[in-house]
Amino acid sequence: MSTSLPVIGITMGDAAGVGPEIIVKSFANDSLYSLAKAVVIGDAKRLEKANTLLGTQVRVRPIQDIADAAFERGVIDCIDLQLIPDDLAFGKLSPVAGDAAFRFIERAVELAKARKIDAICTAPLNKEALHAGGHKFPGHTEMLAYLTGVEEVSMMLVAPNLRVIHVTTHIGLLDAIRKIEPGLVERTIQRGYDTLRKAHIDNPRIAVCGINPHAGENGLFGYGEEEEKIIPAVQKLREKGMDIEGPLPADTLFFRAGRGDFDLVVAMYHDQGHGPVKVLGLEAGVNITVGLDVIRTSVDHGTAFDIAGKGVADERSLLEALRQGAELATRR
Repeated sequence: MSTSLPVIGITMGDAAGVGPEIIVKSFANDSLYSLAKAVVIGDAKRLEKANTLLGTQVRVRPIQDIADAAFERGVIDCIDLQLIPDDLAFGKLSPVAGDAAFRFIERAVELAKARKIDAICTAPLNKEALHAGGHKFPGHTEMLAYLTGVEEVSMMLVAPNLRVIHVTTHIGLLDAIRKIEPGLVERTIQRGYDTLRKAHIDNPRIAVCGINPHAGENGLFGYGEEEEKIIPAVQKLREKGMDIEGPLPADTLFFRAGRGDFDLVVAMYHDQGHGPVKVLGLEAGVNITVGLDVIRTSVDHGTAFDIAGKGVADERSLLEALRQGAELATRR
C-alpha cells in the first residue's frame, strides 16, 4: 500500500447494527486499499463475528495504537476497546452498544487531535441506544462538535450530482423555523462555500431553499420568513462576490441542482435536504460534517437493525465515505 495515502480511522458505530458487516465487506473489497490506509476503532471480537457470518477471507488484528498498524491488504487493524460482550445480539437495541459507539468516536477524536489519523469515517449509530447508554446527543454531528469543542457545525450530504448543506438538522420543524435567522444562514452557506473551495471548486454555484412553498411567493404563503430570515444573508454574501441564488422554491430547485445548475443546495431543515438525497439511493450518499477541526465523513444510512446479522448489508456508502474523506484529507 502506498505510504502517501491518508490514514483514516473508521469507527465501528453501533455493534448491534450493520456497522461491523459493512466494515468487513469494505476490507474485503480491493478498492479500499487504493483509497486510504484504514484502521478501525471498535471491537475486534465483534468484527471477527461479522467476518465469520460473512465468510470473508479477511483477518482481524487487534492493536492498541496507530503505530502498531501494518495496513496490510486483507487485514483489519482494529484499535480494540473491548467493550462489546460476546453475546450481544444483532438487531436489538442495547445501552452497552450505545455507550460503546460513543467511546469509539471519543477515541477517534483523540487520535485525530493528536494527528495520528487524517480523517474519521463513521459507521452508523442508533440514537435511542446512544441515549440509553447515557449520551444525550441527537446524533454524530452534535457529538463531534461537543468532543472537538466547536460551537457550530453543519451537515452536508453528498450524492451523485447533488450536494446539500443544512441550516438546521435534528430539531422539530417549528423549532427549526424559530432557529433560522440571517446570521445562521450566512455562516452555514460560508461553511459550505469554504468546503467546496477546498475540494477545488473555485467559484461554487450556490442555491438557497426557501422555507415556505414557492419560497413564500411574495407573501402569499407564510409570514415573511424568507424576507426576514434568508434574504439578508443571501444579499450580504452576494455582495462579497459569491455566485448565489435564492431563496428559491425547493421543489424546482432540487430538480435544477440534479441536472447540474448548482454545485451546492442550502436546505433550511432536515427533511427538506435529506429527502431528495435519499431518493437517489442510500448506497450512494455520504454525510460530511462541515466546520470541524477534523475531517469526518459517514455513511448516509442508519444501523438497519432489521437486516443486521444477516450478511446482506451494502458497503458501498462506506466505501464512498472513505473516498470522500481521503480526498478531503489529501487536499488539506
